Amino acid sequence: MQYINLKEQNPTKVTQKLTKQRPIRILHVVGGMVRAGTETWLMHILRNIDRDAFQMDFLVHTNAECDYDAEIRALGSKVIPCVNSSQPWLYARNFRRVLRDNEPYDIVHSHVHHFSGFVLWLAKRAGVPVRIAHSHLDSSVVESKSGLKRRLYTDLTKALIAKNATVGLSASHQALEDLFYQTKTTEQRWQLLLCGVNLKPFKDETNSQQIRAELGIPSDAFVIGHVARFHPQKNHQYVIDIAAEVAKREPKMRLLLVGEGELATDIKQKVIQMGLTDKVIFAGVRSDIARLMMGAMDVFVFPSLYEGLGLVLIEAQAAGLPCILSDVIPEEADVVKPLMKRMSLLKPAYSWAEAILATRKTEKNITQQQALKCIEQSSFNIQNSLKNLENIYVEESNVLCP
Repeated sequence: MQYINLKEQNPTKVTQKLTKQRPIRILHVVGGMVRAGTETWLMHILRNIDRDAFQMDFLVHTNAECDYDAEIRALGSKVIPCVNSSQPWLYARNFRRVLRDNEPYDIVHSHVHHFSGFVLWLAKRAGVPVRIAHSHLDSSVVESKSGLKRRLYTDLTKALIAKNATVGLSASHQALEDLFYQTKTTEQRWQLLLCGVNLKPFKDETNSQQIRAELGIPSDAFVIGHVARFHPQKNHQYVIDIAAEVAKREPKMRLLLVGEGELATDIKQKVIQMGLTDKVIFAGVRSDIARLMMGAMDVFVFPSLYEGLGLVLIEAQAAGLPCILSDVIPEEADVVKPLMKRMSLLKPAYSWAEAILATRKTEKNITQQQALKCIEQSSFNIQNSLKNLENIYVEESNVLCP
């Protein structure tokens, strides 16, 4: 047996050599391949990566069939359930079985935030040479208000990450500080990797009248858009409060909510209670986000309580939409600055409503094509993001070759 140290060789040449022998094998650890920000980015990577040089599989914490599972299998990758994440002793047994039955994996790339500490501890014990913790979230504000039991859990898992991760990636500087603070975040193994989006759909022509008709939205409506899973982090309650304030000032207002999740029923009930039934459209989970943004929305609102970045904001900018967002969101999200307006979550809903309505009166000083070009030239272009990730995989791996 011979090990190739990829750090000491030209990544391009090594990738070519691996292609002839066997690909670098990567096991991504996620909750489930649902249609959400991190998972959608992973799908963009899977669709575009050189699958002769890199083999990606997905370990998921559910037995349920998720949005992307069928496509993953069609692309030649595996979706491998590993349940019992709330019972560490059972999860450890299941995780070892997954590695044993599907070995060898050169990289375990974990996307499950704090729980990555336990995952990477298990991966190290199993002899996986490259272990990546990926921070997609800055939950420090919420965690600072948590109870003693939760704080002990987060401190332990962060310590496990510091001890067992060979690489730490983050979606923003805030996300990096959140998960990797147990060590000096200036360490070379902690790196910023901006996740990219697929920009091709934002080059397509759209028929606004047709798209709005499909959604039951009048052609002359003023449409506020929001795309997120229905989860407390995304602050849907406040989104409805803001929409109610806009409706008082603009009767033609419509709110387009794209997504599903645990709080959907509660939000629908609130809409009924506030008398907004005819003004709020629940579009569910959609695969045509770019089309909806360019053809149906006039402004994008995003008052999240916390984020690692918020890739949907990059998409909204690519669509040329003015964005009203909470000031807790990492500044890396502000690529097309003329489109971005940050607001404090401490401000009342009517202040957000006024900022939203002001976007109608302000003449745009940047076109959608210009905004798209800005995103294309940034690290958020999926091709740039993919290249950076491939380089990390190649440079960090010690691949076992016969």
